Amino acid sequence: MPLDPALNSLGFAKPPAETRVVVAMSGGVDSSVVAALLAEEGYDVVGVTLQLYDHGAALAKKGACCAGVDIHDARRVAEEMGFPHYVLDYENIFKDAVIDEFADSYLAGATPVPCIRCNERVKFKDLLETAKDLEADCMATGHYIQRKLGDFGPELHCAADAARDQSYFLFSTTPEQLAFLRFPLGHLESKAETRALAAKYGLPVADKPDSQDICFVPNGDYASVIEKLRPGAADPGEIVHADGRVLGTHEGVIHYTIGQRRGLGIGGLSEPLYVVKLDVDAKQVIVGPKEMLATRQVPVREINWLGDVGFDTQSEWHVSVKVRSTRPPREAVIRPLSATTAEVELLNPEEGISPGQACVFYETRGTRILGGGWIWKG
Repeated sequence: MPLDPALNSLGFAKPPAETRVVVAMSGGVDSSVVAALLAEEGYDVVGVTLQLYDHGAALAKKGACCAGVDIHDARRVAEEMGFPHYVLDYENIFKDAVIDEFADSYLAGATPVPCIRCNERVKFKDLLETAKDLEADCMATGHYIQRKLGDFGPELHCAADAARDQSYFLFSTTPEQLAFLRFPLGHLESKAETRALAAKYGLPVADKPDSQDICFVPNGDYASVIEKLRPGAADPGEIVHADGRVLGTHEGVIHYTIGQRRGLGIGGLSEPLYVVKLDVDAKQVIVGPKEMLATRQVPVREINWLGDVGFDTQSEWHVSVKVRSTRPPREAVIRPLSATTAEVELLNPEEGISPGQACVFYETRGTRILGGGWIWKG
């Protein structure tokens, strides 16, 4: 909530009824609660749902966001709360900006994070521009993250509920986008509070399960999706020990990720082995002992910096970083190479760092997100 009593809860110096807010509605409980909450406060709410893919196509799955029943659920919430709701067909944009890169990254031996690209290239880009076209004062989403005003403008901070925090997936939010965005759920202490609000407003999605995995990947089966998108992608090859021994064969590099241990199909060995490298050109899966996964030097590019001064104005930044969404931040030193590239040195080695994942920067002591970038092979 703003400290200035002259401002409304979204930070504008006018009554809620004169403040138009576009709410990005996925059809789930989080964004539905945001829309209901703002409608009850008297804001001029406009709900917008993106259809990102054909819900009847083979790539989609039951219960995923942004298709089929979820569009219907978002519309029902809008009808219940009495505000307009629009569905925009973003299938082509989503395929070009997210799905194609997802497939190509896997084919190149990387492990992509399409949810970040969706926020960056679709929701916080095209949808945000649509909100401005609708003459909205701001756009609100159901993400669990906080926007706070600092000495130099809006800052991005972790959600109050660490278990729900989505900062890893939102590091690429630019300062310009952050000025226009609002995250009304970021201060809540638990998902239970969100569901209690949904019940309070009588929303039909109050008990709806959370969406799981990537929306266009059925049952987490990445390989089958990539084979549909890129026929012939699963060419067989060799599983090779780091010392050069050929241990077996595989049915396609796309079936493997860095750090994988289970399902390698090379049983009967005396030591546990892990995937330590994917050589796409040679069609080889390289395996080795666990200690080969430990990494301290992480090359990062396409950096989005949210600090108060220019990224490359200092030779070093002492921060904490996340190299996977499920891991806690670890202390590190960032050494800028340019305004958008850097070498990140982890004070303690991390295992299973993979090209294609994000490296997100945090204040060492605090909740602020300072930006991040994409891990690459170097």
